[in-house]
Amino acid sequence: MLSFHALPALAALPVGLLVGLPAAAAPSSAAVFGIELAEPGTVGPRPLKPQDARRLALASETLRREVAGRGLEPVDLGAHAAEIRRDAPFYKCEGCAEKIAKAAGAVLVVYGYVQRSAPQVLNLTITVTEAESGKVLRGGQVVIQGDTDDTWLHGVRSLVKNRLFAEPLPNRS
Repeated sequence: MLSFHALPALAALPVGLLVGLPAAAAPSSAAVFGIELAEPGTVGPRPLKPQDARRLALASETLRREVAGRGLEPVDLGAHAAEIRRDAPFYKCEGCAEKIAKAAGAVLVVYGYVQRSAPQVLNLTITVTEAESGKVLRGGQVVIQGDTDDTWLHGVRSLVKNRLFAEPLPNRS
């Protein structure tokens, strides 16, 4: 039986697994960027539909809470808002998110995007990298069936739980 004192060590375990280090050496800060909407074939920024903007904000906040709930401290990116606007979207800009995260004092970078495949089918992709090197540590994609607040949030939670912070699978990580 586990003692009450062993629980903090167990709570830190997924973070250690995330980066392949012992839990005691796990990074403690992460730059969690807002989830973006990927629209292939569009050139330049395009105004978001109100429901998409709201769902992106909900999904981004859920991602921040989920990351914080796994033992990482999200860093404040407010001072870098102009750089974030200039360099976005991060799924197209190699190294931009890491540069901003490093300047903000983060060890890890978390960013993602949603891409609409059909009116009621979306793909959510989230990636975790090292701020210093840009090395991809974990990533995953989930298909969201149904374009509702609940399906978007379920997609974020599922991806965080089952891919980003899951124990490494044999011969798969």
